[in-house]
Amino acid sequence: MYQYDEYDRKIVRERVAQFRDQTRRYLAGELTKDEFRYLRVQNGLYIQRYAPMLRIAVPYGLLCSKQLRRLAHVARKYDRGYGHFTTRQNLQLNWPELPRVPDILEELAEVEMHGIQTSGNCIRNITTDAFAGIAPDEIADPRPLCEILRQWSTFHPEFAYLPRKFKIAVSGTVEDRAVTYLHDIGLHVLKNDQGEIGFRVIVGGGMGRTPVIGKVIREFLPWQHILSYCEAILRVYNRYGRRDNPFKARIKILVNATGPEKFAQQVEEEWVHLKDGPSTITQAEYARVAAHFKSPDYRTLPPINAGYEASRRNSIPFAKWVERNVRAHRVPGYAAVTLSLKKPGVAPGDCTSDQMDFIADLAERYSFGELRVTHEQNLVLSDVALSDLFELWQKARGAGLATPNIGLITDIICCPGGDFCDLANAKSIPIANAIQERFEDLDYQHDIGDIEINISGCMNSCGHHHVGHIGILGVDKHDSEWYQISIGGRQGLAAALGKVIGPSFAAAEVPDVIEKLIAVYVAQRRDEELFIDVVERLGIEPFQTAVYGERTRGLRGERKVANG
Repeated sequence: MYQYDEYDRKIVRERVAQFRDQTRRYLAGELTKDEFRYLRVQNGLYIQRYAPMLRIAVPYGLLCSKQLRRLAHVARKYDRGYGHFTTRQNLQLNWPELPRVPDILEELAEVEMHGIQTSGNCIRNITTDAFAGIAPDEIADPRPLCEILRQWSTFHPEFAYLPRKFKIAVSGTVEDRAVTYLHDIGLHVLKNDQGEIGFRVIVGGGMGRTPVIGKVIREFLPWQHILSYCEAILRVYNRYGRRDNPFKARIKILVNATGPEKFAQQVEEEWVHLKDGPSTITQAEYARVAAHFKSPDYRTLPPINAGYEASRRNSIPFAKWVERNVRAHRVPGYAAVTLSLKKPGVAPGDCTSDQMDFIADLAERYSFGELRVTHEQNLVLSDVALSDLFELWQKARGAGLATPNIGLITDIICCPGGDFCDLANAKSIPIANAIQERFEDLDYQHDIGDIEINISGCMNSCGHHHVGHIGILGVDKHDSEWYQISIGGRQGLAAALGKVIGPSFAAAEVPDVIEKLIAVYVAQRRDEELFIDVVERLGIEPFQTAVYGERTRGLRGERKVANG
């Protein structure tokens, strides 16, 4: 993984010292609340419902064991002994005390971590596939280019005050596991007919109040030009993006208003002034950064391990865990292991300090000291020998990290919601826990098969509810918490937005509604169809009928009216 040089370390140390003085001045009354707000968000500090929230950057989801141990220490010393991993592959602390935040940032800087540009109207954390560098379907490892994008975008003076926040995702695989079509800029690695590496460039995707599937504005861009082309996109956005209304300030609104063809033309016209300039990535610069992502010292192992295969035959629980939590690796004899942070009864994505320390131990013992954060809010040990899987499973199970539910109905993506967030209309975590409790039977979960449930506590869509096979959105209805249900959303190359099935539900009704939706799927599926396949084949009406009964006839009209 990338290692800071002295320049990197210096700018992070200087930023910590700067923020320490800004915090001192605010607490002394020398800065107003509004003046301090613009300073704190530049360092990832929000003011939430009950306490500040500090968001810590995990660039493209990659961590080493030393960094995870420092996160564990910080959470234990300055917070309440746990952190929350987010859909942007970052970590949030929900209870830090404002006067101590500079101390947290100073301790993080010692292990090359910070909160810079994790909030505010700037380019946020670059995200990618959690299996980058090890996926068998990878066309090219996206991590070096993610790091180059990170270095380019950090403290970029031209883009420090954009009309709104800006998110970039990069996918290096045949299958898109980075949700590129729902980002401000999505970059999908391709090879052209000559075997050259480049990117499909997708612009104007996003969730939130106005969900939009991004538009392809260039089918193939040679990789050397990715910085200058992104710069051209951002210049057009910075020039024409709306600043009069925060709800209409995202680039998706601009692309929609301008039209994708016209927007692409504007970008190309701007790019003329940038192409082949200083932002062109040279082979030497790529090699410099790529050297930080060299493969670990893999052993030469047989593709099949007899002990591992015997353990799968002799232990049904282990076999089920392997089925859901273990993925193929590009190197024979190795596998990638997902540690589930979705144990029923625990807030999805939460990880205690003790668990972080334990996972750091696992990473050093079994995975060359490296791990990844997924946008589904789980953690991955990327390089585990097949011969070590059974022993690893036993240890992880003892720590509550081996729930065999990856991709199943209890592997819920969920924002912190009204339990913490000041913007939320409703709580998210109790809804996730209630659904997990209703479907706690693992055999039934496996029978249902792959299904994605995403929960957001408000229209900001931090839980990505728009692309969940089942999406749940918290809404404020007569000063009480209600939940709007959608079905049919999906990630990937065929990304789609879910459709709202009808009027919203009280919290106590949500598990019953989910159970009715699943019952329709189980009754109607053919052969190996997944839930999303049945929704796409039948449409939403059979599901509406199961949920609303005789009220279904009027729902088509009702869905045109806001339910909140």
